[in-house]
Amino acid sequence: MRNIVFVLICFYSSFFLSAQEKETLFTINDSPFYTDEFVRVYNKNLDLVKDDSQKDLDKYLELFLGYKLKVQKANKLGLQNEAKYQNELNSYRTQLAKNYLNDSKVTNSLIEEAYERTKNEVRASHILVLVDESATPADTLKAYNNIMNLKARAEGSEGFDAVAAKYSEDPSAKDNKGDLGYFSAFKMVYPFENAAYNTPIGSISNPFRTRFGYHIIKVTDKRENKGEITVAHIMILKPNNKDAVAELKAKQTIEDIYKKIQQGENFETLAKQFSEDKSSAVNGGVLQRFGAGQLTSPEFENVAFSLKDKDQKSEPFESKFGWHIVKLIDRHPLQSLDEMRYELENKIRRDERSLIITNTLAKKARSKYPVSVENKTLSKVKTIVTNEYYNQNWSIPENLNGFDGDIVIINSEKKINTKDFLNYLVAQQKGNVKTKPISSLVDELFEKWLDEKLIEYYDNNLENEFPEFKYVMDEYRDGLLLFDLMEKEIWVKAKTDTIGLKKFYENHKNEYLWKKRLDVDILSSTDSKTIKAAKSYLKKGKSLEYIKEKLNKEDKVNVMVKSGLYEEDYDVLPEFKIDSEGVTPVISKGNYYFTALVKEVKPSEPKTIAECKGKLINDYQQFLENNWVNELKKEFTIKVDQDVFNKIKKQLNK
Repeated sequence: MRNIVFVLICFYSSFFLSAQEKETLFTINDSPFYTDEFVRVYNKNLDLVKDDSQKDLDKYLELFLGYKLKVQKANKLGLQNEAKYQNELNSYRTQLAKNYLNDSKVTNSLIEEAYERTKNEVRASHILVLVDESATPADTLKAYNNIMNLKARAEGSEGFDAVAAKYSEDPSAKDNKGDLGYFSAFKMVYPFENAAYNTPIGSISNPFRTRFGYHIIKVTDKRENKGEITVAHIMILKPNNKDAVAELKAKQTIEDIYKKIQQGENFETLAKQFSEDKSSAVNGGVLQRFGAGQLTSPEFENVAFSLKDKDQKSEPFESKFGWHIVKLIDRHPLQSLDEMRYELENKIRRDERSLIITNTLAKKARSKYPVSVENKTLSKVKTIVTNEYYNQNWSIPENLNGFDGDIVIINSEKKINTKDFLNYLVAQQKGNVKTKPISSLVDELFEKWLDEKLIEYYDNNLENEFPEFKYVMDEYRDGLLLFDLMEKEIWVKAKTDTIGLKKFYENHKNEYLWKKRLDVDILSSTDSKTIKAAKSYLKKGKSLEYIKEKLNKEDKVNVMVKSGLYEEDYDVLPEFKIDSEGVTPVISKGNYYFTALVKEVKPSEPKTIAECKGKLINDYQQFLENNWVNELKKEFTIKVDQDVFNKIKKQLNK
C-alpha cells in the first residue's frame, strides 16, 4: 500500500510551470484551494493516465476534491503532529534536498571517474606507517621520512613483500605481506583508491596519506570486472527441520532430475515440473541477472560464475537453501553509465568523495549569501578558549557576560548567537585537534562552523529558491498524511474488523470459489512404454515406491511423480478431462507422456475465509474506501466556485 502512496506522489508531482493568476477554486471548511495547484497537477496527470475518462475535468475535480478531503480529515485528526510522520517527512526532505545541495559538475565528474574504475579490479599490496590525522608537524614529518625510507628499501634488493612483512604497521601484513587482493571502486578509502588506479602494474606508488597514515602501494595486477550473468536453476528445498530422511529424499530428487538432464530431457521443462523455487519455476527456472557479491549464497554464486559456455549445466550442489542445478543462460558486460548513475551517486554520498561536493557547496553559499561577522565577538571568544582544549578538558565559562549577542548574520536575516559557536567548539574538542596556537585553532574551527551554517541556511531556503522543490514537498506532505490516514481508517480496520469482514464475505461468498480440485498423483516419462507400464501398475493398486523401483532401473530415472491437491486447470490436468476417481488414460504433451491416479474429485465450492483472506481483505479495503469519500462529504462543508472552474475548463480545453 505504501507503494500506492508513492504513485500518488508522482501523480501529484509537477514541473515548474509559468506563473498563472491564482484564484480560489473551492473551499473545505473555509480552507481555500487554488487554481494554480489544480491546473499544475492536471497537466502533469495528462502524461500519466491512459484512460481518457480520467482526463474529463469534471471527473478530475471530483478526484481532486476527494484527495483534499482525506488530507483535511488527517489534519483534523492531528496526524500531522505525530512523531513518526514528522520523522518520515524530514527524512524525505533530506533525500530530496540532496539533488539541490550537490554541485552537478563536480558530482558528474566523480560519477564518471567511479564508473571508469568499476570496469576493472586492481590487485595491490601496501605498506603503512601510522600517523594521526591531527598529528603535529614534527610527528607528520617523522612518519613521512619513515615511509620514504621504506619505499627506497622496497625498490631495492629487499623487495616489497619482505619490507611489508617486516615493517608495515598494518597488523595483517606479517601474514599476507601487505597483499590486499582484488578490489574495485569504493572498496578502499578514496586516496588509497586513487593511488591504486593511477599506479601501473609492477610499479610502486609515491607516498600518499589517508586518515590512517602514510602508505605506499605496489600494483600487482589489473583485470576486467566479471560483469553480470543470467542463469536458470532447479532447486529442491531443504526441509525446515533437521530430518535426515527428508534431507536424503531432497538430495535423491535433485540427483534424479540431474540424471534426466543427462538423458537429454529439457532443463526448462524439468524446472517447471519439479523446481521448488516457485518464483522462477514458471519461467523455466530463469533468475534475474546478478553480479559478483550480490547474492546471499556464495556457493550458488561461485558455481554460477564457474560456468563458461551458454547452456552449460552444473552438477547438483548444495547451498544453505537447498539443492540446485544451474544452467548458464547468458553473460552480460558491465552496465552502462546511465544504468549505474543512481547507484554510483549514492555510494559517493557515503564516501570521502562527498567532502569534495560539500566544500564546493560551501563556496557556492559564501558567494551567494552576504555574511557579516562580529570580529570583536570572535576575538573575545579566543580569549576564553584555553590550552585545556588540547587535553579535551576545556568547558564554556559559567560567567558569559558579553557573549549574549550574535556572532554571525547571514543574508541580512539569519542571526546566529555566539553560544551556538561556543557549543560547536565543545563538540569539536573530542576530535583531538592539534592546530596551534589556540587562536589559530579557533579561527580554523570558526571557518568550518560557518561553512556548516551557510549550507544549513541554503538547505532551509530551498523552498524559496526552487519553486519545484516546494511543490514536491507540499505534495509529499499531503501524500504521507493520506497514507497514515488510510492506514488508520481503512487498512488496519479491514484487517482487525472481523465482524465487518465476515459480513462482507457472506455477502460476496460466491466471488471466492475454488474451481473443481483433484487430489492426484501425476506420473511423467519421456517413454510411452514406460508410462503405459506405470498406468498398468496403478490399475493393479501398486504403490508409487513400487512403481519407481520397477521402472527406474540401471541408475536411470524413467518415471517421475508429483502429488498434491490441484485445481482442474493445473499444469497437464486439463488434458486428462477428469470427471471421476481412478487411473486416467495416457496423454502426451510436448516430449512427455503422462498418466495420473485420481484419489478424490472435489467439486467447485466457496473458499473459507482463511483460504481467501488476502484477496478478501483487499476487496474489503476497496469497499470501505469507496464509501468513505461520501461520508467525508457529509462531515466537511465544500463550496466550489463554479465560475472559476468554468474559466479553468476553457483555459485547459484550448
